[in-house]
Amino acid sequence: MRDIVIIGAGPAGLSAGIYGKRAGLDTVIIDESGIGGGQVLTTYDVDNYPGLPGISGMELGTKMHEHAIAAGVEFMEARVQGIEDGGNVKYVKTSSETVEAKTVIIATGAVHNHLGIPGEEELGGMGVSYCATCDGAFFRKRVTAVIGGGDVALEDAIFLARGCSKVYLIHRRDEFRGAKKLADIVKSTENIEILYDTVPDSIVGSDAVEGLNVHNVKTNETKTLTLDGVFIAVGTHPVTEYLKGVLDMDERGYIKADESCATSVPGIFAAGDVRTKQLRQIVTAASDGANAVTSAESYINNL
Repeated sequence: MRDIVIIGAGPAGLSAGIYGKRAGLDTVIIDESGIGGGQVLTTYDVDNYPGLPGISGMELGTKMHEHAIAAGVEFMEARVQGIEDGGNVKYVKTSSETVEAKTVIIATGAVHNHLGIPGEEELGGMGVSYCATCDGAFFRKRVTAVIGGGDVALEDAIFLARGCSKVYLIHRRDEFRGAKKLADIVKSTENIEILYDTVPDSIVGSDAVEGLNVHNVKTNETKTLTLDGVFIAVGTHPVTEYLKGVLDMDERGYIKADESCATSVPGIFAAGDVRTKQLRQIVTAASDGANAVTSAESYINNL
């Protein structure tokens, strides 16, 4: 029986693996991709990870994976299909076998909702982004667009307006879903142009984003916005479908857990973007991995 089974090999899972091995615990990471690093691998540049300004997402994710391997973390390539709580024993059911563990750390992350329009996937990391706080610095004095109408979209537009020459805020309805206070700031910010009742049709560009085709849903008028970056803020969803009925989640499917990473089930912990939290970034995911192992070690010591 393992001391810790970690599900997911992104920054949270890899950090947990490293801390688990340093604590002398029998630790294994289960991940279906077989490539450690998680979503950070698809990020073009990471400019806000302390000590490594300008590092590419691929390099950072690879270094984290290599660090875990050097620490002696064992990896298992499999898809986790469910977890059963057996009290002092947890049963992690995968596509190939059932693994028994004293504790489980869930670090499967969250994925951004996509628009599904032409150019979105092709220009991902080349002007198309899902995180203004991650990538906004690369667009200083440039023209960008934010797509969405909730709190995140409003916050992204405000954030980008501080450095961009102009920000289009594109929303399919005639009023925002986000907080009125944020909406008021957006409306009073000179370099933010709001396009209500508007939806994106396609993102254009060869090697980088060059424009965005949009149309008004009421007038059916179409036009092309010339710009350098498109920030998509239409929500995220956690990878927790396989955990329904196992532990407490919020209405969006995020696992309820605080900074200790403890969930509603003793011995099961949640780290990184998969849990309820204010900020989902690489640095907060890595810190969650450390916290989760500290909590897991304390739990094991009290068995």
